[in-house]
Amino acid sequence: MKPIGYVVVALVAAAAGFGIYQFALQPRIQTGPIETRVISPPAEAEADAADDDDLPETLPDFTLANLEGQPQSIRSWTGKSMIVNFWATWCAPCRREIPLLKKIQAEHGAEGFQIVGVAVDFRDDVLKYAKEIGIDYPLLIGEEDGLEAVTKFGRGSLGFPFTVFTDNQHRLVLFHLGEIHPEQAEVMLATVRRVNAGELTPAAARAVAAKQLQELPAAKE
Repeated sequence: MKPIGYVVVALVAAAAGFGIYQFALQPRIQTGPIETRVISPPAEAEADAADDDDLPETLPDFTLANLEGQPQSIRSWTGKSMIVNFWATWCAPCRREIPLLKKIQAEHGAEGFQIVGVAVDFRDDVLKYAKEIGIDYPLLIGEEDGLEAVTKFGRGSLGFPFTVFTDNQHRLVLFHLGEIHPEQAEVMLATVRRVNAGELTPAAARAVAAKQLQELPAAKE
């Protein structure tokens, strides 16, 4: 990206009052170890499922470039229970959870779960990193347009990673801020299954998942 691109990104973030810029694209033009710039969500945010009344009812539509450079809508995966993971290459927790996301896709893709990574980062960096570690689920990539996609979830300032879970009708079921750990993933997948089966509404599912997530032992970093 040419220098003018940094100005555009900063202006977009400032205009939206969007704090995620501080932790996402901005670190690329600073110095120092990337780990010192990673946002650490408060403990109560790790199981951010109960206070989600401000979430959209359905997965917001946005279009970003895929790995082949073609524009693709996040709603392209019809009939799938979506797991949409927002991340960046410089984010240590994002990198740590990618093996788990790959495992979820491999083990649960056949039952209708679809992971899509949304990288809010510079395209060349994402392509290089995805090839290095073998990300095998779909990726959408954006810079300032990636930031605009994040704003559609109505959560104000956020850090990375964050993940949204939908049912197979693309209704938003769960929102998780922070790195996902295996025990949390099992709870969230089970909750989405119950929504798909008609046992719970998305709102009821959030309350159930919040209680179960809070009862889990604290994850070790």
